[in-house]
Amino acid sequence: MMSDSSRPANVEGTLTIGGTMTARPARPRDRRLTARIAALAAALATAALVMTACTAPPASDAGPAADDATAALWQGVQDGDVGAVRAAIDDGADLESRGDGDATPLVAATKDDQTEIALVLLDAGADPDAKDGIEDSAFLYAGAEGLDEILAATIEHGADVKSTNRYGGPALIPAGEHGRVSTTKILIEAGVPLDHVNDLGWTAMLEAIVLGDGSDDHVETIRLLLEGGADPNIADGNGALPRELAEQAGYDEIVALIDAAS
Repeated sequence: MMSDSSRPANVEGTLTIGGTMTARPARPRDRRLTARIAALAAALATAALVMTACTAPPASDAGPAADDATAALWQGVQDGDVGAVRAAIDDGADLESRGDGDATPLVAATKDDQTEIALVLLDAGADPDAKDGIEDSAFLYAGAEGLDEILAATIEHGADVKSTNRYGGPALIPAGEHGRVSTTKILIEAGVPLDHVNDLGWTAMLEAIVLGDGSDDHVETIRLLLEGGADPNIADGNGALPRELAEQAGYDEIVALIDAAS
């Protein structure tokens, strides 16, 4: 009798014809099932390869020396060591490599308020518009947080002044919210859109009123926006105009500024 190990793969059992053991052909249904299983296995293998390609970190084309330089760059950023950062750049470090939070070295340095390192990276060619995992770029973050020296350098190095953050607004909107007068000046002069409406339904003027506190800095911010050409007749998502919101909040100086501009 034919053993299981010697039985052909495409037959099932045996039958006896004239005393001779003959392999019984597999039924068509079984052959189709076998084909389906093989096709499924091939598809799963292909999917696994695709997923591996999508999730695996990209291989460095520059070799171990560049990888070491990139690691040294990140260590320099972490330590705030400008000399180490310069040396790593000279050794060919990847300026657009990604670290925690999908940040580039420039974004990481900016968020750590390491001005000198940020300037060195920009001068070396780091992308001022590269965003991290929460859509902060060096330009957007510096504008929102009032890091004016870094902000000016990102603009000088070609930052997209119309770029938007995770709330769908340009850097001018959070700058207005916080009443950052000097930052607002830089952004207006750079050509950031004054009347852009973010995903919350606010312009820079609206956000400065709604989320501001009517301080002298917020009053000056509103004045700069109006002098720059911002439209005081753009309402929020509920149909309220800036003047109405300022009046409701008791911000008399802002009301006066809007009246004077209307």
